[in-house]
Amino acid sequence: MAFEAPPRLVRALGEAAPDGDDWLQQLPGLAQQAVGRRELAVERVQVPGGRSSLVVLVRRADGSPAVLKLAPRRARPESERAALAHWGGRGAVQLLEESSGDGALLLERLHPDVSVRSLPEAKALLEAAGALRRLWVEPPAGCSFETVAERTGRQAEAMRASAVRDPEVAPLVEVALAARAELLVAPPEERLLHGTFRQSKVLAGDRVPWLAVGPDPVVGETAFDLARLVRDRVEDLIAQPSGAATTRRRVKRLAESLEVDQERLRGWTLFRAVESGVRARRVGRPQDAELLLEFAGWL
Repeated sequence: MAFEAPPRLVRALGEAAPDGDDWLQQLPGLAQQAVGRRELAVERVQVPGGRSSLVVLVRRADGSPAVLKLAPRRARPESERAALAHWGGRGAVQLLEESSGDGALLLERLHPDVSVRSLPEAKALLEAAGALRRLWVEPPAGCSFETVAERTGRQAEAMRASAVRDPEVAPLVEVALAARAELLVAPPEERLLHGTFRQSKVLAGDRVPWLAVGPDPVVGETAFDLARLVRDRVEDLIAQPSGAATTRRRVKRLAESLEVDQERLRGWTLFRAVESGVRARRVGRPQDAELLLEFAGWL
């Protein structure tokens, strides 16, 4: 079988590494080797798939369904493996192979075409929040996961550089960076976080109804993780005449339901929206940037 990367993956990796990435050229061979090493039968490549990895639906030697996931090193697949192993299937997809020599992940098969996002908005937020809560556990002893301070520090540097080149975004960047600085002074807890959580990262399963997939784990306060969920379906929020008020109610409702400080959630939502918006503008996605920066302005 030809393991061709879906267009979404090619586009996303091009944005992340505009100077080129030979991983995509190596991918067909890497996938073939990973399949052969595990004696897997390939059903199909999942399309449109993810933005940082190739997802292949496979069957193991005993006929049981599984998923093989391959990602470049900069997507931190070993960090994902460590988080999934620590969660042990509680709230997240089950890791079927504790270690590998090739960096590929062999995972429990969920229903890849059915995410929480397919539910009505209120129900989707409720189910997604419930799945997220189960992931917030003490990080494993001696863990080497990236921290919120470290990750947002890199992002802050890129935001400052963008603000110099693009003065139009400078006021929002300044507010977002001030919010980050204040939030990092005294974080209330340290938990293992999903890192990139949103409704589309929660898929239907057989073992339990909904399970999270695709973490980019980070250690820090829970408000940081919840912040990305606040802006889910941002295009619908922007289209509403009452979008700003709806957003503020969503912050309040999610903070109360998951026992997260409302102001800290608002602050991290602001920072993450501005960071995403500035990045979208930088890589040539002006429509996404406009939506995200307008949303950030409401906060």
